[in-house]
Amino acid sequence: MKLLIKNGRVIDPASQTDVKSDILTEDGKIKRIAATIKEKADKTIDAKGCFVMPGFVDLHVHLRDPGYEEKETVVTGARAAAKGGFTTILAMPNTRPVADNEDVVSYVHQKARNLAPVHVHQIGSITRGQEGRKLSDIRRMVQAGIPAISEDGRSVMHTAVYYKAMQIAKEEGIPVFAHCEDVHLAAGGVMNAGARAQELQLPGILNEVEDTIVARDIVLAKGVGVHLHLCHCSTKGSVFMVEQAKKEGVCVTAEACPHHFTLSEDDIPEDDANYKMNPPLRSREDREAIREGLKSGVIDVIATDHAPHAAIEKGRSMKRAPFGIVGLETAAALTYTELVLQGYLTPLQMAEKLSYNPARIIGSERGRIQEGAPADLVVFDPRQTYRICAKEFVGKSKNTPFDGREVTGKVVATIVSGEVAYSDY
Repeated sequence: MKLLIKNGRVIDPASQTDVKSDILTEDGKIKRIAATIKEKADKTIDAKGCFVMPGFVDLHVHLRDPGYEEKETVVTGARAAAKGGFTTILAMPNTRPVADNEDVVSYVHQKARNLAPVHVHQIGSITRGQEGRKLSDIRRMVQAGIPAISEDGRSVMHTAVYYKAMQIAKEEGIPVFAHCEDVHLAAGGVMNAGARAQELQLPGILNEVEDTIVARDIVLAKGVGVHLHLCHCSTKGSVFMVEQAKKEGVCVTAEACPHHFTLSEDDIPEDDANYKMNPPLRSREDREAIREGLKSGVIDVIATDHAPHAAIEKGRSMKRAPFGIVGLETAAALTYTELVLQGYLTPLQMAEKLSYNPARIIGSERGRIQEGAPADLVVFDPRQTYRICAKEFVGKSKNTPFDGREVTGKVVATIVSGEVAYSDY
């Protein structure tokens, strides 16, 4: 199939170019990029007034499949990804059974190949059953195609076990994705330990819960020489430590989520579990540090931590509800509204954080717009202003604090391997 995208503002972080061009794709690859292409195509998209970026790559998604399909599946999550402009997503291993072996990994990959409109890669868990005691068979999972290992949802508190996992990851050439949470300090908290938690009479989560494990993981990664990727950074301390580690030559990258650079604890109106996520919404000072970290390049990636839950679960008090919100369908608009329009990022940097950098972290050739590269693209209209409507989400779950929020910027087409996976034209 030949697809022609005309009149778009083509933004390619790999070559640091931002210029009006046409793009012709054929057989899943970008065939030609030029100011004007007159070649006949099977389908033409007029992207006038729109950005054409590399398809977004989300390093942090919970698909709940297998085991929790009432919340999300590989297929519904992939559809939500396509609507949000994501052409590649990485699934975290906290499924049932846990993705701690090649059979679960192969199940997800096969299901995605057969049914999903985007590329799906399953991350392998660090320990069996995510129990923190015995290592999963990491080498076999690498052979099955995992791009990384992670214990997301918790930290491996047994340092010697974690250190050994890092050594294996180093040998296998894959990164370690770290959820940084000292379980002993967390102590049942449900939101940031600040004045708002006191007002709502809810147990708080200290910044130290994250910061202590960030420090530990950086020290361990430096010793091993493995690539450490820090998930969903939320504190000023995390940003500072990542910056120092990079200056010292540690192979460390970091991600931030839209909810952490958009909201703070002060935005929580009441005991509403749609505002309950882990790590929690922090102080305004922490939020500003995350924004500045993205602006300076200390934080490399924007990821969603898409975490779907049933409405009945999120209808409970924050004391009893699960952590997490959905994010695949709102990330691009929030990034443009909160970071680009407010001067923290340029459109080129937006594409870098959402596509090029995450692709590089997992060693993927995607995340760039160049002749011969995979034809994974997103057409983003920066002119559209609207209100987010959770009822219109295509994912199974609707748990978001952004329902009704006004944003600017909308994904209008997502192209995966040269095929239109989503269109709002």
